[in-house]
Amino acid sequence: MKITEFVKKELQGWTPAEIIGLLIVLVIILINAFVVKDSPAAILNAICGILYTIIAGKGKISCYFFGLTGSGCYIYLSFANALWGNMLLYLMYYIPMQILGIFRWKKHLKKESGEIIKINLNFKQRLKLSIIALIGCIIAIAVLNYFNDKSPVIDGITTFLSILGMYLTVKRAIEQWIVWIIVNGLSFIMWLNLVIHGAKAYSTVLMWGVYFILAIYFYIMWKKELQNQNL
Repeated sequence: MKITEFVKKELQGWTPAEIIGLLIVLVIILINAFVVKDSPAAILNAICGILYTIIAGKGKISCYFFGLTGSGCYIYLSFANALWGNMLLYLMYYIPMQILGIFRWKKHLKKESGEIIKINLNFKQRLKLSIIALIGCIIAIAVLNYFNDKSPVIDGITTFLSILGMYLTVKRAIEQWIVWIIVNGLSFIMWLNLVIHGAKAYSTVLMWGVYFILAIYFYIMWKKELQNQNL
């Protein structure tokens, strides 16, 4: 596929409300960064992260290019704030999975729009993942508490659920958005607490808040699309 054709398909399917919303969020991040003198890594991470989430929600494969850039920034921020679980998650899992996602999504694109073909998990798959999530979160909390993580409970839950969330993202399953709603809400609380106690990562707090809202929005949008497909 030619570069021009690829770019054209990636820009298809955007509503005026989504474009305006994206521009407003990016302007808020930049204004906030200027006022509070946020770190460059936090600013770039927030911008790339929000672009990744929105483009992934649109089902466009280009989301992974922003995801990889944002992941690099988030690794640095997590290291600087002693969030070892989040740091290892992004370094050892997110980056490899996003590279894998590029190749997996490429095999399941709609020819006319360039969007991925979305799927639902069945009841057995959901039950299995729920049990794995419960056990995994308990183990993650125990391990991070042992290594004196600053927020072992929230960091442990978000770390393990993010593993499941990324797995479901690569699988193109709508259930990913339920996981991301939980992860993004808890991450917002975790980073807000760090900022209150002196960490300069205001853009990161804003980013997680926007993530939370976007996860709800795209869950609703994917659900409507899957219902229309079934009809």
